[in-house]
Amino acid sequence: MPRVSEFFGITISMYYDDHNPPHFHALYRGAEAEIGIDPIGLIQGKFPTRALSLVLEWAALHQAELLSNWILASEHRPLDKISPLE
Repeated sequence: MPRVSEFFGITISMYYDDHNPPHFHALYRGAEAEIGIDPIGLIQGKFPTRALSLVLEWAALHQAELLSNWILASEHRPLDKISPLE
């Protein structure tokens, strides 16, 4: 599962050939969540409240890049790294 970003101990990844709707995976201290890209929001999983708010803030800042990576993943092409939340 290619990593596209990391910040504050949170890892953001995408799978190749993943199911719709477009989303990414966030991992933090053993918790995992699927986050929708359009619209941005929690699809499934359990995630600490503060970490989830950071992920949603980051996703809003990088929505276009995330959608671009979703397309790249569906085409089995290398994914672009996305700047972390600072």
